[in-house]
Amino acid sequence: MRVLRMAAAAVAVLAAVGGAEAKDWSKVRIGTEGAYPPFNNLTADGQLVGFDVDIAKALCDEMKVECEFVVQDWDGMIPALQAGKFDAVIASMSITPERKQKVDFTNKYYNTPPAIAVPKDSKVAGTTDADLSGVALGAQSSTTHSNYAEEKLPSADLKLYPTADEYKLDVASGRIDAVIDDVVVLSEWLETDDGSCCKILGTLTPDLVINGEGAGIAIRKEDGELKDKFNTAIEAILANGKYKEINDKYFSFDVYGG
Repeated sequence: MRVLRMAAAAVAVLAAVGGAEAKDWSKVRIGTEGAYPPFNNLTADGQLVGFDVDIAKALCDEMKVECEFVVQDWDGMIPALQAGKFDAVIASMSITPERKQKVDFTNKYYNTPPAIAVPKDSKVAGTTDADLSGVALGAQSSTTHSNYAEEKLPSADLKLYPTADEYKLDVASGRIDAVIDDVVVLSEWLETDDGSCCKILGTLTPDLVINGEGAGIAIRKEDGELKDKFNTAIEAILANGKYKEINDKYFSFDVYGG
């Protein structure tokens, strides 16, 4: 009987511990950069807007949870997630093998290729490594695009910037010769007055190891329940038309990709 009582007590303790570790996901803190239009950006009055932001709100509505956004510099995004500053990253973060060593990811919520943009009067003829030999090429640091340039375009003179806005200023002013980023980001910029300097030179063939499987939501590895909730919500908004509504607000084509 004593053994039975001890076993029962042990089960009760384990149940209590398990219950204590269960997380309450009625409120989810979402990290985003706020400097990567049209996906996420801060307006002049400090409001977060963009495709990532609207998708996040739609997912939180679908999960029936409260969203709280936290603005975070890109370079510190994964460390801040791991440190508990927020619970998920919805900031156009590509799902790559390297990042998956540190954090977990949901299924993708969009997938678009990288591209090269240059000034309209540029003499650069193409997007191969030979074409870009000696060309001052700007990219945002700690991104799949800077990794792609380092790996696939080693003959270019790569210049790294903390934000996309900074490389845009430098290519517009002639301090660099070309830039690499997501084709949507570059295309949207070219439609603005600030981007009237430049043109898309061409898109690049994504490398699965470097560019990943598309943009997903980064989650701490121990938060599998939250990952499952997000995946279910992604499937739901794809099925019920909410994803298309948000897509069509920003783009004239399907960014979900193949």
